[in-house]
Amino acid sequence: MKRNWKWHHRRLVLLLGSAVVLAATPAAEALAAATPGNSASVKCTSAKPAYASLASQMATKITQSLSTSQSIVGLSLSDDKTGVLCWYHSARHFYAASVVKVTILGALLRKAEEQHRYLTQTEANEARLMITQSDNHAATALWNDVGYDFMQHFLNLAGMRQTKLDHAWGLTLITAHDERLLLKLLSYKNDVLDDPSRSYALNLMAHVISSQRWGVPAGAPASVTVHVKNGWLPYPGTIWEINSIGTFTAPRRTYMIAMLTYNNPTMAYGVATIENAATVVHRLLNPGERASVPRSTPNSSWGRPDETIPGR
Repeated sequence: MKRNWKWHHRRLVLLLGSAVVLAATPAAEALAAATPGNSASVKCTSAKPAYASLASQMATKITQSLSTSQSIVGLSLSDDKTGVLCWYHSARHFYAASVVKVTILGALLRKAEEQHRYLTQTEANEARLMITQSDNHAATALWNDVGYDFMQHFLNLAGMRQTKLDHAWGLTLITAHDERLLLKLLSYKNDVLDDPSRSYALNLMAHVISSQRWGVPAGAPASVTVHVKNGWLPYPGTIWEINSIGTFTAPRRTYMIAMLTYNNPTMAYGVATIENAATVVHRLLNPGERASVPRSTPNSSWGRPDETIPGR
């Protein structure tokens, strides 16, 4: 299926109520330059020679899990214990949908740090709703609070150079590569977000409501704490953008998975594509451990847009 980027982008802006003109925007150009379709295979390496075989096995198994899916996929994952790093079309652009809410949160926390203050009670309430319930009104309020220029400032600090902001936050263009950088920023000590800010963000991601904990957590063992944020955006017709990012932490171990998908005929189809791959990753990184997070069962919230569509 050929993706008509400009038509989809223009229709989505109308649906989401954005006043942005797209024909000549850098975001539209980036979309037009992206090549649809899955090709080649997943690549995995390890910085630790003892785990070279695991990296090879992971590349093969993830590739197999994606081979029968029509979803267009971007993937990036890393594990500090084994040194494994995997990627698959990790620089391909996808609409962010609600995955961008983690970036909004990161920028909000950085702005508060630069202003030498705590979050206000209003900001804290909005952050909780935005992450744990994917509340769009809270996201818009914080997006406006942080401001477009500071959002770009945060991206610059984070090294997220592939991310292209859109004035309609859900239409921001993201890559699996940059989303893993964002997860890394939340997971390890760094100069962009201090420890309290990182702990705060991860705690919110660990308390996402049950109906939204699908995607990359599927297959995770009980030994890790799951921190997740998902996004789901329907195009005119029956095509869905389904995205899932997550960090998995244990006392002596952290690993991250960012998986973005397009060309899904239903929301459930995109979720299944992600969960098939995620199950492989968790099983190989945690040999001998039983999965405690089952694959998802569609619920009443599936099929409803995770964006504000006026008039619906």
